[in-house]
Amino acid sequence: MTVEHDPAVLAALGDARAWPFEEARRLIARLDRMPDGKEKAVIFETGYGPSGLPHIGTFGEVARTSMVRHAFEVLTEGRRKTRLICFSDDMDGLRKVPDNVPNKELLAGYLDRPLTAVPDPFYDADGDSPAGSRPPSAVRLGRHESFAHHNNARLRAFLDQFGFEYEFKSATEEYKSGVMDATLLKMLEVYDAVMAIILPTLGPERQATYSPFLPVSPTSGKVLQVPMIERNPNAGTVVYVDPDTGRKVETKVTGGAVKCQWKADWAMRWTALGVDYEMAGKDLIDSVTLSSKICKALGGTPPEGFNYELFLDEKGQKISKSKGNGLTIEEWLTYASPESLSLFMYQKPKTAKKLYFDVIPRALDEYLQYIATFPSQDGKGKLDNPVWHIHAGHPPRAELPITFGLLLNLVAASNAHDKGVLWGFIRKSAPDATAEKYPILDHLVGYAVRYYEDFVKPTKVFRAPTAEERAALLALDAALATVPAGATADELQNLVFETGKANGYTKETLRSWFQAIYEVLLGQSQGPRFGGFIELYGVPETRALIARALAGDLVSG
Repeated sequence: MTVEHDPAVLAALGDARAWPFEEARRLIARLDRMPDGKEKAVIFETGYGPSGLPHIGTFGEVARTSMVRHAFEVLTEGRRKTRLICFSDDMDGLRKVPDNVPNKELLAGYLDRPLTAVPDPFYDADGDSPAGSRPPSAVRLGRHESFAHHNNARLRAFLDQFGFEYEFKSATEEYKSGVMDATLLKMLEVYDAVMAIILPTLGPERQATYSPFLPVSPTSGKVLQVPMIERNPNAGTVVYVDPDTGRKVETKVTGGAVKCQWKADWAMRWTALGVDYEMAGKDLIDSVTLSSKICKALGGTPPEGFNYELFLDEKGQKISKSKGNGLTIEEWLTYASPESLSLFMYQKPKTAKKLYFDVIPRALDEYLQYIATFPSQDGKGKLDNPVWHIHAGHPPRAELPITFGLLLNLVAASNAHDKGVLWGFIRKSAPDATAEKYPILDHLVGYAVRYYEDFVKPTKVFRAPTAEERAALLALDAALATVPAGATADELQNLVFETGKANGYTKETLRSWFQAIYEVLLGQSQGPRFGGFIELYGVPETRALIARALAGDLVSG
């Protein structure tokens, strides 16, 4: 349970307008309307379809839901028991082979089987063979029991790494253990009402074959999409025609013998588990509407929630688990901190955002700025600060002498390929700085080296200066030669500014002067405040960089 103790923050709760608080207030109002709403444990849920590898959007749903859960606990003063369930739809049939997995030929033989009955295509060799390097087995390839178990394990490992407090539930286990039985029998009882909700949304061909129940064939093991020709609510069974044999088959609807179609399954889960809050992507608005109607038909109350916008790749395409486009969780964490990813998820959840490598440095710097301002803010300011929500009300202190963007440019100018070289430059402006004293900065240094090598360096384009720019750069070199030791970033920035004005750049064209500095010296069209760069990189080193640029060394190599 979360309890906030800061008096200033407690006093400002009534004025808090950050979106997690608005969502939490809507949830409180929902619970107040329910007969047992004041006594029941409050269930938050996120869903995951393990037909493809987990992606950042999957993480984002858990992160955002956790923020709403924390806001709810603070508003209710920790008096209500809450649970966050991460539910894997791993009993779904494999409809197609994902593009981003090895051993596709193996998976092609398991189409329509429950995902927990599909072999793991990721061969886990004992250190001597890459994934997919040995012939596929007809039974089991990877170290996990199934493809779903593999993907579930990847999701859980990441959520655990992030410190989320959650309960993982598998659809296969919930169906087979009997947790869903009572609600499945209710679904059978109100079958006609469910069909009346769904059929108008389907075309004539699909209407002829639709059923909310999908039997699992006892012969082929496939999840069948077939119509029910008989229903026996008293016996708890349905009858269908086996497409392989043409014979009638009677099967119970309990114990994992069937699973439900997607929209019916969602509603059944809400009802069986008593879910109070679940958010979903904008593409599922119609599904939420239909599942809510089915939930009511089952005697349940649909959960509160909102529809967030989708993540897009650099081409503006929706991120897909099966396509593997966009960023993976692991890729983001190679180049930036987990907290910066949480910030990206927090910001404007109802606005579509492109999610690709170029957004990482900005997200990381914005996170650092929010952390830096938090201690000096009043109660309302803290509640509106994203880091309050990212860190469940207790963000760490982080006094950093440098931004991530500046670190990237320092790597570029110094050709630093390891953290030790960068730390040497950092200590020029902060002699007492150490990795132990600034652990966050130490992480940033490592991120900067990796990000620069993989994304910045390949795109750098140096150019020779024009005659006007050459004269100004010579003047800047001369001015730097007179700078006293210990000059501050502001003093150096002013020197660069005045040098430009003294060499033909006006108030209107000074932007061109700084752009020329970045393009000629750093090989990019924009960069950090150049005074801060000089302070960190060093005056002698900056003069040497100017000399190399004027000699044409940067353009040639």
